[in-house]
Amino acid sequence: MYKLKRKAVLGVLLVLFVTTFTFGCSSKEVNSTKKEMNSTQKEKDSTKKDNNGVKIAKNVRDFIDPEITAPLDMLPPELAEITRESLNDIRAMMEPMLKAKGVEGVKVDKKEIDTKDGKVTVYIYEKEDSASTDKPGVLWTHGGGYILGSGETDFAGMLAKELDAVVVSVDYRLAPEHPFPAGHNDSYNAFLWMVENAKELGVDSSRIAIGGDSAGAGMAAGIAIHNRDKNGPEIALELLLYPMLDNLHDTPSGSVEDYPVWSRKTSFNAWEMYLNGTPGLEASPYASPARAKDLTGLPKTFITVGAVDLFRDEVIDYAQRLMAVGVPTELAVYPGMYHSGEVFVPTADISQKMSGNYFRAIKEALNVK
Repeated sequence: MYKLKRKAVLGVLLVLFVTTFTFGCSSKEVNSTKKEMNSTQKEKDSTKKDNNGVKIAKNVRDFIDPEITAPLDMLPPELAEITRESLNDIRAMMEPMLKAKGVEGVKVDKKEIDTKDGKVTVYIYEKEDSASTDKPGVLWTHGGGYILGSGETDFAGMLAKELDAVVVSVDYRLAPEHPFPAGHNDSYNAFLWMVENAKELGVDSSRIAIGGDSAGAGMAAGIAIHNRDKNGPEIALELLLYPMLDNLHDTPSGSVEDYPVWSRKTSFNAWEMYLNGTPGLEASPYASPARAKDLTGLPKTFITVGAVDLFRDEVIDYAQRLMAVGVPTELAVYPGMYHSGEVFVPTADISQKMSGNYFRAIKEALNVK
């Protein structure tokens, strides 16, 4: 039986793809020898070429910002490859430890909503002391590779507090028990419910954004495509934090195995579970937005990723495709940042830049002063 060691708990708790957004941890153990390494020799020793002659890293961890490396030592090696066989044990170990702590000054209401495809559980976050009845709104979809995580997340609470917004976080059905389109339908239907019930929620229906992190950001991108195809309600912004967009990972960064937090093997396994197979290029763009042939008519987009992330090049490619068809798009790539690194060490300079930028972007889009 697959087992996780108890000493791995702290590392597990920090992983963003389960979306327990934790603040206050600090890492100042800077490895000065990395900073002093001769850059020419470092490139020579740390790169190889892929089949197209593009240089890729032999060891991508060499390029991580030293200020955010310490937590990686606490991640158990078992998390390097999550499989169908190991998934239930990983969930069981994490479940009692991942309950959201709550955000001071923010209230949360768990609610079951009725949709055309059945009931969906959502968590509705808003500030306790807010008197506004015309707030911005955010539909949030959590990360977790489509196989892990919960809609009950402190990140949604932080958004509500920072923006004085109503944030509806979707507890969508997970694969492999519920492969695509189950989770996607839950999330899109929750978005439609939010718009239809904007007045009751105290939300300005002209100021509703969608967003997510990792797989949740991929989910949000799929919602945007679906909504465009249905001529659905206006979306003020899609906020895509290191989104999981491409079931093929057919890029230079996607060809590297040893990324921390979310590895290539785990990602392919998660895609297989979510898609209930390996459809390749035939995957639905609502599941794998990189498969979309037409990106015209999508909402304004803020998209960000770290330079040391499996998803880096698919994110950059997606942003370039959005720009090419005239979608207002802001792309931010952060050197030395691995997947969800700003959550592991939120006090690091690079983390502050990343999180500060995405909060700034959504404030601007929703006209929050």
